[in-house]
Amino acid sequence: MKWFLSLLAFSLLASPLLAQDTTHHLYIDIHYLEPGKVTYAAVAEAHKKDLAVQEKYGVHFIQFWVDEAGGKVYCLSSAPDTMAIRNTHAEAHGLLPGATYLVTDGPEAVSAGNNFSLDVHKIGPGKVTAEAVAAAHKKDLAVEKKYGVNFVNYLVDEKEGVVMCLSQAKDSSDVIKTHKEAHGLMPDYIVKVEQGN
Repeated sequence: MKWFLSLLAFSLLASPLLAQDTTHHLYIDIHYLEPGKVTYAAVAEAHKKDLAVQEKYGVHFIQFWVDEAGGKVYCLSSAPDTMAIRNTHAEAHGLLPGATYLVTDGPEAVSAGNNFSLDVHKIGPGKVTAEAVAAAHKKDLAVEKKYGVNFVNYLVDEKEGVVMCLSQAKDSSDVIKTHKEAHGLMPDYIVKVEQGN
């Protein structure tokens, strides 16, 4: 019986839900490169270099998205702070982000295939809460099938007032139609992206 209690205590302490590392936060950083001069393949190679260095700085890169036409790269990571992310990118390949946001995310939906879009809402510093975005997201989910959209996830920076929505749709106008009908909050811009892990 004693070994069972010891095993139970160990498994509870080792559980990721109960032993979360509160020193890490979720960030999305954006690299502003030259429009039309960025390729998914080149970003995937740079990402491999990030992965080789990330442990040194306590960073865990989760996903990235590439907007080839607009020359933007979005990197989602878990890190202790923004300097750890900058140091990882600097050592790995020297491409530093132009902006980094401390974000919370919503519940992730299953995604299949491609046709990813990332729409960005710049609402303004202190003008948005994660709770308000969660409520708007529920409204998007209620309407999305009508327009053939699959909202995969969203990221919110409450301090800066920025919301990013990742979705799948044949055309970005379908994402706009969904937002318009669901809650009327239109993005500042929407880009087609390729997703990488």
